[in-house]
Amino acid sequence: MHSDTIIACHECDLLQRVRPLPPGGVARCSRCGGILLQHKRHSLDRTLSFTIAGIILFVVANTYPFLALKSGSLVQETTLFTGIRELSAQGMPELAVLVFVTTILIPLLQLLGMVYVLGPLKFNKTPPGLAIIFRCVRSMQPWGMMEVFMLGILVSVVKLAKMASIVPGLALYSFAILIFVLAAAAASLDPHIVWERVAIEK
Repeated sequence: MHSDTIIACHECDLLQRVRPLPPGGVARCSRCGGILLQHKRHSLDRTLSFTIAGIILFVVANTYPFLALKSGSLVQETTLFTGIRELSAQGMPELAVLVFVTTILIPLLQLLGMVYVLGPLKFNKTPPGLAIIFRCVRSMQPWGMMEVFMLGILVSVVKLAKMASIVPGLALYSFAILIFVLAAAAASLDPHIVWERVAIEK
């Protein structure tokens, strides 16, 4: 942080002026003790690294087979897209759209948005539309429901295991790791680093 900043406490809404924090420092509310601001070490580098790793995992998860069903000599492989297409073909287009949006579209937009925001910041540059893009990325976060989809997949695997052999594909492992990578990226991000650049731009 380059200068004093006025921050509203998330707990009690008290407006307070916060001075620049040292590495690892924490600013607390003078009234309720809630955390106003916490300096995260190497936040930009770690978040950008997790985001790039997430993009690679996302490509693998949507390219390779997700699961394979083996019953006798019959083998059927499925991917994320074929699963969504099957939902639509079975008369559930609304559910297919919901799965597509929450498990593919929004995570992809989040990853690309983070690279767009953090990539230039890494080299001390400010991308056009930084505030709008970053606000959109943050607002999309609750709509990414890959964990729910993964839980549904695990339940289906347990039920189908009695009918056929289930062979997990590379995409399934990538999808599972991607969930943790996205969580790590969200946890390591210090949004104040981004908002400070917007203030400097103005």
